[in-house]
Amino acid sequence: MQPTPHPRQKRPEYLGDPTLGQVMRRPRWILALVFAMLVAAVFAWLGQWQMDSAVRQAAVEEIDTETPRPLAEVSDTLMGVTDAGAGVVVHLEGSFVPGDSRVVAPRVNDGESGAWVVGHLVADGPDAEPGAHLAVAIGWAPGEAEAEQAIDRIEADPAFGEPRTVEGRFMPPEGPQVPKPGEDPQVLRTMIPAFLANVWTGVESPVYSGYLVLHDEGGSEALLAEAQLDAVDSVAPLPAETVNWLNIFYGVEWIVFAGFALFLWYRLTRDAWEKEHELKLLQAAQE
Repeated sequence: MQPTPHPRQKRPEYLGDPTLGQVMRRPRWILALVFAMLVAAVFAWLGQWQMDSAVRQAAVEEIDTETPRPLAEVSDTLMGVTDAGAGVVVHLEGSFVPGDSRVVAPRVNDGESGAWVVGHLVADGPDAEPGAHLAVAIGWAPGEAEAEQAIDRIEADPAFGEPRTVEGRFMPPEGPQVPKPGEDPQVLRTMIPAFLANVWTGVESPVYSGYLVLHDEGGSEALLAEAQLDAVDSVAPLPAETVNWLNIFYGVEWIVFAGFALFLWYRLTRDAWEKEHELKLLQAAQE
């Protein structure tokens, strides 16, 4: 005879009030919600402040780059090209050195690839350091062969080496470019005045670290016309902006904290509701 199985006891389940919404509407938790919202608002404001300050203008005052100034006011051979001097239009007096003109290629002008004719200018005072050497991008040609022909034309004119006033945009030096295998190491692909100084003749005085992009103004029109060169594109520099990624990280962090403040209130309220249900379930099981 098999024993009669005991009926399985069913665990009591509490299905009554309060609901989660009712617990949330209690004064205690409403006050907690107000406090959590205040904390979240402060965190959100801090996040917005961090984001607003993440992207800022690098300079408080805008630098006037288009009004021509003497080169001596913008740079000298000792301090190099500073942020305040890069891209500024300058003027000076000087003389080109025949035989020192070089071709730099490839150079893009108005969307087309070609070559620059670069001259060696010896500066004269008072707008520049007397006797200092300056690389000048005289003009642009459609190709290297045309640029070489332009050099022959301008250096054949005795007036090329006479004193003149030039105007252009003062630019910082470019980075070096490693020659390709089998390529002539003396070929110029970028504007590096320090390298040009090594191939120029009679360089015994200081050399400007930057170079000048010649404008077709101030008497340079005749030089460009004689060489059959186009003026090199001279575009004003854009206002410098810096992105502070640390501020962006902090801004995102404050927004996360704001969301966590509200989530913490929800979690505490739900814990209180679950605890109350567990107590009532326990009481029902003991009855």
